[in-house]
Amino acid sequence: MDREPLEPLPRKTGNLFLAPDPQREGKRRLRAGWRIAGQLLLLVVISFLYGMIALVLGWFHQTNPLVQQAIDLGSSLIGVTLSVYLARRWFDRRSFASLGLVFRKRTGADLLAGFLVAGGMMSLIFLLEWLAGWLTLAGISWQEMSLWDAAQQTVTMLAVFIAVGWYEELQARGYWLQNLTEGLNLTWGVLISSSVFALAHLFNPNFNLLAMAGIFLAGLFLAFAYLRTRQLWLPIGLHIGWNFFEGVIFGFPVSGLEMFRLLQPQINGPELFTGGAFGPEAGLVQLPALALGFALVYWYGKKWGV
Repeated sequence: MDREPLEPLPRKTGNLFLAPDPQREGKRRLRAGWRIAGQLLLLVVISFLYGMIALVLGWFHQTNPLVQQAIDLGSSLIGVTLSVYLARRWFDRRSFASLGLVFRKRTGADLLAGFLVAGGMMSLIFLLEWLAGWLTLAGISWQEMSLWDAAQQTVTMLAVFIAVGWYEELQARGYWLQNLTEGLNLTWGVLISSSVFALAHLFNPNFNLLAMAGIFLAGLFLAFAYLRTRQLWLPIGLHIGWNFFEGVIFGFPVSGLEMFRLLQPQINGPELFTGGAFGPEAGLVQLPALALGFALVYWYGKKWGV
């Protein structure tokens, strides 16, 4: 099984675009920065082609909101997955699985562990806000709709967050982090990939400096989860669970986005702590949850990591 090294390789000058391939003697490949640029170019091209196909087939005129949501989600899902796959094969000269997508005995356990750890983190946030008097429960979804409709919405949103968790981790902790680490070093790889991950939320509603700082810290946490197992399954599970428990179960905004929620809390606390309309990522209440998450992921990695 081939794997990208997580420590920088000795630099050899003389070619701005190509560098020796450490896994193939006598061969060269694009330098890390050009590989990332190539992946982003592929993403733009694939997303553009997807948009053209959608326009020709009239997908954008769908009136069913669930169908429309699936169509919109498809652009990012297909664009990121296909661009990373092609870049990994064409530019990196590595297998797609070597990004940390090897199916092994603990793959399911990694996904489930990440999902449950994120649920525990979000439960702590909910509990802290409730104990502080910043949160009151204003309603429950099945008071306004049937249990069947609530269950259908819950499953739909879980599917959405599975897709989001997959393609955002594949991009940020997969392609970006690992190529930046090879081109620079591990520290800069983590810092830059987490910064770009935070900036990717720039156009979310109610984004501010606190939100950027909070998502940057979340990026560090997700990178830590990858490094503890050298696989993407644990951070993917964490990402899915964080969004699902945050938005659907506990009813907080998810990075500024409002959506279907089972519990309907009323947040009255100071925005500095609660994150206000952006959600917990923009509040200091996220810090103890991240501390809990780091501790649990450290323990999990010590017990089951590589």
